[in-house]
Amino acid sequence: MKRTLALIYGLLGYGFFLGTFLYAIGFVGNVGVPKSVDSGPASSVETAALLDVLLLGLFAVQHSVMARQGFKRRWARLVRWPVERTTYVVAASLALALLLWQWRSIPRVVWDVSGTPVQPLLRASFWVGWGILLVSTFLIDHFDLFGLAQVWAYFRGRENRRPIFKTPALYRVVRHPIYLGFVIAFWSTPRMTAGHLMFSIVTTGYILLGIYFEEGDLIASYGQSYRDYRRRVPMLIPFSKRPERPQEQAKTTTA
Repeated sequence: MKRTLALIYGLLGYGFFLGTFLYAIGFVGNVGVPKSVDSGPASSVETAALLDVLLLGLFAVQHSVMARQGFKRRWARLVRWPVERTTYVVAASLALALLLWQWRSIPRVVWDVSGTPVQPLLRASFWVGWGILLVSTFLIDHFDLFGLAQVWAYFRGRENRRPIFKTPALYRVVRHPIYLGFVIAFWSTPRMTAGHLMFSIVTTGYILLGIYFEEGDLIASYGQSYRDYRRRVPMLIPFSKRPERPQEQAKTTTA
């Protein structure tokens, strides 16, 4: 019975995440949703900015704290491994849903290139960003990332497996293609309002901070393998690292 309940919880958690994620795409792109980053209740600029920053901060804290290894070790005393990842996904989806629900727009236009040749390029890059993000999750393990693999293993009576370190396809170009997809999608808009700009700046800052802490956890988990990977592959900007010369590689090896 416990295994079946865990599986149902995992499926419902994934469904909640998927619905929230799809709405977030429309929210950022002002596409097909009743309330977007540029619409919603009217507020003074000061009130809107304060509330929006608090919502973004809550989302960032939830992500950062629950993702850290120290928190996970303490959390494991309360939540068993089959549903630990699903619980994280549900908490993250709740934080995101709150942001989408309570967001206040700041409609002042910062730039607007609508009707120019740049507009279709930005619209295309918006969808490219989300595509990079989605493909990247499947390149590592989409179902492990969102908790389905764990509840399915538990349902089948199998042990939890530790993810292996691998760098397929896009991960050979940048270390964090999922975050790169987010950054591209958040900044690719032909009409940038002050509210959207604040959203993009704060989320990009959080991504950079999150990468700093995440890479510390990855080094703790995978050691020299990840250090070598970090030395070879750029963080977010493709091809921004020059290839090492043979003598440099030799120095690194013997250091």
